[in-house]
Amino acid sequence: MDPISLVRAGVANMSGYVPGEQPAQRPDLVKLNTNENPQEPPPRVVQELIAAMPAINLRRYPDPGARLVREWAAKVYGHGLTPEQVIVGNGSDDLLTMILRTFVDPGEWVVAPGPTYSLYEALTQLQGGRYREVPWHGDGGLPVAELVATRAKVVFVVRPNAPTGHVVALEEVARLCREFQGMVILDEAYVDFAADHGLGLLAHHANLMITRTFSKSMAMASLRIGLGFVHAPQLVAELHKVRDSYNINAFSQLAARIALEHHADYQPIWTEIRRQRARLTDQLRQRGFTMPDSQANFILARVPEAGPEAAWWFEQLKDRGIHVRYFARDPRLSDKLRITIGTAEELDRFLAVVDELGTF
Repeated sequence: MDPISLVRAGVANMSGYVPGEQPAQRPDLVKLNTNENPQEPPPRVVQELIAAMPAINLRRYPDPGARLVREWAAKVYGHGLTPEQVIVGNGSDDLLTMILRTFVDPGEWVVAPGPTYSLYEALTQLQGGRYREVPWHGDGGLPVAELVATRAKVVFVVRPNAPTGHVVALEEVARLCREFQGMVILDEAYVDFAADHGLGLLAHHANLMITRTFSKSMAMASLRIGLGFVHAPQLVAELHKVRDSYNINAFSQLAARIALEHHADYQPIWTEIRRQRARLTDQLRQRGFTMPDSQANFILARVPEAGPEAAWWFEQLKDRGIHVRYFARDPRLSDKLRITIGTAEELDRFLAVVDELGTF
């Protein structure tokens, strides 16, 4: 018996999610392709984490509910949140899996305004659900009526959106919560780089869940920490039923708690990323690239129309040690590059290579 023939049809027929390339480290590498934070966590966070590491009992299981992380998250993010309204995931991707396990039966629909985070489709397929995207309105408006008309079980809205970086008005998110009959998932993976957030909506909308991650703004992508916030504690209890038993290891729980305790120390990092985002946007527009204003830690730049295609830019940059993201399989994005906001020095190097390749 060929074991490949035993693979579930739904798995065999899907393409699967393709994460950004993680190239081997080398001194001249400029890695701008996976939206990681270009800076290390604040010194106080690193120092306290190192000092606390000996207290971890390696032979014991970690706290399955990550209680201390939930307590600190409720305290830091406010808006009347209690620890019982918070759930912790092994990255926000783990939370997305929990959501689909909890709400979506085989054959049920999951929708999102698109283009957006491509993992939603893969996770829906693994659950046996059906997935579709509804185009954004015009220059990025939320297509509320069209999403409601799908009668889907779950809708994902990324704010700021990936890969475009744009935000929709919170009033539109609130309207979607009022009119949509299923669960509304507001994915705020990049929200610390934006002008506002949606936590204040939770008190008014029982069908809203908000997810966040420590992989971007908190500079802890390697530790896989995500947070979910809900209206009713009873919903967290349901999500816990489908959560992997010990999904957050003890070291990650410790790091998350310390990072939250010193949450304010991250503000200068986020301010610098916003400053470099504005500079890169301006510099690329001067060179003939076009892009929407981004409130994330990346920009989505359409390459100059008069020059080579985006695939050429991607390969030429890569050959010179500059890694950006190119979505070759999505025709909506085939003329664009997604560029993570790096350090000032990394962006200087990127712009120098762009000039070397020529503008058109």
